[in-house]
Amino acid sequence: MKSIPNTADQWIELIANTELPAITSTVKMLDKFSNDDKSSLPKLSQAILHDQALSSCLLKIANNAQHMGVNKVTTVSRASVVLGIQTVKNVCLTAKLVDSLLVSKSVDYRVYEKLMQLMANSFFAAMLAKMMVPNYSDETQEEVYLAALLYGIGETAFWSSGGKIADKLVCAADINSPGFKEYCEQEIGTSFNSLSRGLAHTWNLSDLLLKTLDKPESRTDEVKIVFFADRLSTSIAQPGENEEDFNQLLANIAKIMKISVSQLKVRITHTRKQAAELLSSYGADILIDLIKVLPKASDFNQHIRFASIHQMSKEKRLLTAFMKLTKLVKSSRDINEYLQTTLIDVVKVFEFDRCSFFMLSDDKTKVKSRFVFDNKAENDPIKITINVRKSDNAIGRVLNSKIPALINDYSHRQWRDIITKELAELIQDGSMAIIPVKIGDKAIGVVCAQYFCNQQKSDKNSLKKRVIATDDFQQLCSLIDHLNICLTMIMLR
Repeated sequence: MKSIPNTADQWIELIANTELPAITSTVKMLDKFSNDDKSSLPKLSQAILHDQALSSCLLKIANNAQHMGVNKVTTVSRASVVLGIQTVKNVCLTAKLVDSLLVSKSVDYRVYEKLMQLMANSFFAAMLAKMMVPNYSDETQEEVYLAALLYGIGETAFWSSGGKIADKLVCAADINSPGFKEYCEQEIGTSFNSLSRGLAHTWNLSDLLLKTLDKPESRTDEVKIVFFADRLSTSIAQPGENEEDFNQLLANIAKIMKISVSQLKVRITHTRKQAAELLSSYGADILIDLIKVLPKASDFNQHIRFASIHQMSKEKRLLTAFMKLTKLVKSSRDINEYLQTTLIDVVKVFEFDRCSFFMLSDDKTKVKSRFVFDNKAENDPIKITINVRKSDNAIGRVLNSKIPALINDYSHRQWRDIITKELAELIQDGSMAIIPVKIGDKAIGVVCAQYFCNQQKSDKNSLKKRVIATDDFQQLCSLIDHLNICLTMIMLR
């Protein structure tokens, strides 16, 4: 992204045509087919057959328990008949939306977590909206489902597509603060609601969605249901300060549905189970645990208004890094993407000053820096070559033994005989972990994670030195082991 957008139109152009083109393409494809099952289903089925992932997803949905008949559905054409054209269209759009937004990108882990939660909220909102209109026509049920799914698309698309400005925003303020959303809108020059409306127009989506985005509480019950479903999903994920507001929301929904609040709670619980089953069909199991159960009284008023984002546990950040690699196995065979994603996460999780991948040369005489990231997880242009055959040294030992090394003091007798001048210049009187990167049993290089000496003087007029804790080293080794497993899997496919 050469320049940062600062208007709604610029953001919509970026999102629709540059960052999420697969969704735009799918919307245009679906728009060609009318809602007449008889004339459109065969042609739509043929169009879907060209997309293997979409075909597979459609078959899974058709064979879901709530749609199952006597015989298993094995063809796209049969699945289309079982589901009906409007459901098929929604399945296609949902699948493409989930796939496009779940694609692993080198984003800040906090952006990634924000994006995952918004996606989970939107999917649950769609299921809740459909649950709220059981006595309406199939057409209306599908329409409220889609409207609720895309009600927050502006905010979700921004976190998926915002790049450096998204990283900046998530680092600059408390992401859980009540005013965080307004802060972001001020910084990007438009509101998320405007982005949603613009994308809805660009993609020629339903009038119901557009009406919901414009004064939803003053319109028909269908519009209110979409609005209430979105609020309910969000409130369940993150209970607010006031339990009375949540109870009033439940009462408003129960009134529209003409049932009691206790009956509504039972249906919400059942819908959550259905949502989990469907998320598996869409290949989005990572979102299942983000759809929470109904909150208890003790869950309200727990928000710490100004909690620092850096108080998020390192273990949670590390788990996110593991999940990103696991997800990447399903979508990419690009070794470079795995390496860069891992190095960036290593810097962010452990707050290293530098993290590098050194690749072993074909003749196995030296390693060269292939990727280097600084303490801001940005590319470092530095080029480093270390000879591993000319003399015995620490990196050569790690490559030969395939055993990681933790060097907190290279002057210690354990290391001083295998620290060459090149390595000493690399370590810079700091600390370094060296972990082998392997495909199967073959080492292809090493990851080097480093802390440098603090350039500011301490009270004793000496340079501060940060060592790599044993626990951090073990966790880092586990992450690189996971990387090695992922690289082995994609090369064996």
